[in-house]
Amino acid sequence: MPLRKAVSCLLAVVFLSAAAHSQQPTEPAPAAQVPEANAPFPPISADAQKRLDYILSNWETSSQETKLLSCNFTRWHYDLGSAPAGVHATWAQGSIKYAAPDKGMFRVDVLKAFHGMKENQPVYEADPKNVGEYWVSNGSELLEFDRVRKECKVRVIPTEMRGQKIFESPLPFVFNLKAVEIQQRYWVREVQPPAGKRDVFVIEAWPKHQQDRAQYRFVKIVISASTFLPEALIMYAPNFDPTTAPVWDHYEFNSVSRNGVIANLQQFMDSFIKARPPSDWTVIRENFVAPPQQAATPPPNPVR
Repeated sequence: MPLRKAVSCLLAVVFLSAAAHSQQPTEPAPAAQVPEANAPFPPISADAQKRLDYILSNWETSSQETKLLSCNFTRWHYDLGSAPAGVHATWAQGSIKYAAPDKGMFRVDVLKAFHGMKENQPVYEADPKNVGEYWVSNGSELLEFDRVRKECKVRVIPTEMRGQKIFESPLPFVFNLKAVEIQQRYWVREVQPPAGKRDVFVIEAWPKHQQDRAQYRFVKIVISASTFLPEALIMYAPNFDPTTAPVWDHYEFNSVSRNGVIANLQQFMDSFIKARPPSDWTVIRENFVAPPQQAATPPPNPVR
């Protein structure tokens, strides 16, 4: 599974867990100042920063309260190289699960790709050789399941990166990051919602680290203004350009369940997140290697 797909999976869980709780808004603590020399957009005003801090503060509170989360998702992938403009190249449906502090699952259950037009309507078909992503983090390992080849790639997570420390890895496990740390890792701003949508916050986040920048150019998170529940996540490809390379993934979430009551955590985990392949699968073991953090190269043509 390409790392970009793993990152997109993780991002989906990240922003779900961060916003998956209705709560009374709280007044934020002041955010630390972040150097703007390489920012992809001009500095925001003091009023805009105060409003952004307000949103991120509530995101932080709900994120830290999330212990268990599950949901279903639909994902549309757009790519002019695989489908006409305005037509998604693939669509997928699947499920996401997360258990604090470092366990999660992302699984695609249905995946169909564009196979031409018929009577001016796009036709989608399943490919038995491409059934979609399926990964699990059990806290000590990151497992990637290839259901076509019946192979499971197991990457051992170094001891020093397990638990809360995994949040510092190149993979954006930011479930419990503080608002100030989010702004240290990303250039963040609030942007205008789509026309007619006045009941949402839309947050745009651009990675400051080069290894993150190599996986996605930026993301947009659409959050309900009344409940802070996520409505959508849009992830733009590293080479995204609205004219020459309009490539992005659009997620929408439903059936969100948060912090369900459990009697036995280990028994629950065994059924909640299954982390072992069937006995007849081939298992490939590797060490998880985290590249050092580097400042991101600023994008040549920031998207406005």
